[in-house]
Amino acid sequence: MKEILQTIITNLVEEKDSVEIKELENENTINFEVKVAKKDMGKVIGKEGKVAKAIRTLMKSVAGKERKKVSIEFVEEN
Repeated sequence: MKEILQTIITNLVEEKDSVEIKELENENTINFEVKVAKKDMGKVIGKEGKVAKAIRTLMKSVAGKERKKVSIEFVEEN
């Protein structure tokens, strides 16, 4: 599942090397922390958060197949 998220994020940003994804998995939940470069944050979140919402929706449907819940947090790299 991390590979799918990695592919989506790296295709959105300009600085592909600065993309970092941390995955914390519990019994029923998976938490992702996505770090991108400061200048790419707007591309990942999108206007009114529409891109971020679409990414979350897509990942929730993938996680549903595995009967898990997923949450994604977008963090700006310093």
